[in-house]
Parts: sequence; structure tokens; C-alpha cells
Amino acid sequence: MNHEDVLRVRLEVLRQEHRDLDSAIAALEERVLPDVLAIKRLKKQKLALKDRIARIEDELTPDIIA
Repeated sequence: MNHEDVLRVRLEVLRQEHRDLDSAIAALEERVLPDVLAIKRLKKQKLALKDRIARIEDELTPDIIA
């Protein structure tokens, strides 16, 4: 497996984690008494994952000189 393949696998794992966090946040928000602190922590985690996903996507996208 070359470096690009490893990045693609890592990217898919991070995207799955991002979707899982979406589900967890939605479940917490649906509670009668939502745990606001836990929701904030999960949203912060989700944002960090989004940043990591963007960095990997940038690395996989070739630079195009216009």
C-alpha cells in the first residue's frame, strides 16, 4: 500500500467517525434533558475531525498551477 492509499483509508475512517459523531450529537439533543457540555465536546471533536479531513483531502488533491 502506498502513501496515497493509506491516506484514502484514513480519510474514510475519519469520515465515518464524523458521521458517528453526528449521530451521537443528534441522540443527545433529542433527550428530555440534553447534556449541553457533552454536546459541546462532541461538536468540538467533530470540528477537529473536519479539519483533519480537509488536510488529508488537500494532500490528496494535486496542485494545479493556473
